[in-house]
Amino acid sequence: MKQHERNKAGRESQLRKRIFQVFGVILALLFFLVAGVFSLGSSPKNADITQEMHDPELQSMYFPGRIIATLMSKEWGVNMFNSMSASAATGDIEGFLSEERFIKSSEGHEIRVRVFKPENGGEKLPAMLYTHGGGYLSGFPEQALDLIQDFMETRDVVVVAPAYRLSMDHPFPAGFNDCYETLLWMKENADELGIYDDNYILAGRSAGGGMTAALALKCRDTKDVSIAFQMPLFPMIDYRQNTASAKMTGAIIWDNESNKHGWLQYLKGLEEKEVPTYASPAIAEDFSDLPPTITHVGSLEPFRDETIEYVNALEAAGVPTKFKLFEGAYHGYNNLSPETSIGKAGDKFQFDAFAAYYDLYVTDPLAKNK
Repeated sequence: MKQHERNKAGRESQLRKRIFQVFGVILALLFFLVAGVFSLGSSPKNADITQEMHDPELQSMYFPGRIIATLMSKEWGVNMFNSMSASAATGDIEGFLSEERFIKSSEGHEIRVRVFKPENGGEKLPAMLYTHGGGYLSGFPEQALDLIQDFMETRDVVVVAPAYRLSMDHPFPAGFNDCYETLLWMKENADELGIYDDNYILAGRSAGGGMTAALALKCRDTKDVSIAFQMPLFPMIDYRQNTASAKMTGAIIWDNESNKHGWLQYLKGLEEKEVPTYASPAIAEDFSDLPPTITHVGSLEPFRDETIEYVNALEAAGVPTKFKLFEGAYHGYNNLSPETSIGKAGDKFQFDAFAAYYDLYVTDPLAKNK
């Protein structure tokens, strides 16, 4: 953890830099295109969440965070964001091996994946499947380069991150299938990748956290791949949006309206009675035999209550969990505000928990198999 903290202290969040580079261009266009039509960045009238309710160090994110939430609630906003951010879908991690691969899927298309690994002299290592966030609407693996680096600096692990199909053009189960097929590809090509063929780690943030929870369910059901533990961080897992936090207005980065839009696009073509648990893991009736779970969430975001209910269901089913609620935090607070005290606390919790579960559920089982 000390190495991670030293690196974190000297490095600005790559994702934050990427997002605000993109938004610098987007905002310039938006103010010319929509000035006078409606006010971006404003709070809904009588909003449930206000700027002052946030941790003092996070309050400066309120205006840009409202803009992001507004954009993500509009189809044209997501399309503009995806178009403008396409050029950012690249990058390596200094000091680590990085590779781009293309997997032939069972549906005939190619899945682009990024593979990141420590330079460890060729010894096999444990592996993680990392699924990016973006409301199932947007995003790409490279937006999480800083997080992936932190995982690899905390413990020796190879990280595989798929650029799964996005819901604007490919609703469920397209993206989910891409992620599951990537996991199967990892197992089938373990020797070539320099990884063990079992006891994998699943991780993701936001929609990537939802994808993580869904993959854990399918791995439990099919037994195709064994999972050591999962990290669905502030996950998007409940399409019903009927909790108190899902209904709150005025949230930043991701609010009730962008959440509605995200689920609408992801579940296009499905009737409510047809929504499967692999699309919305919170509706599962059986949480037994799922892998040990790490997660955290902010108190001022839509996913607060569904995350708490998910953790409670796991614990009731006897699944080991590590969970923390961060008061006054917005969606993805430690991701976009890593230099703040609360951002550092969120990072410390998730990486301390990652190290503990790695040592307990990954290292020991692998040692027994040698």
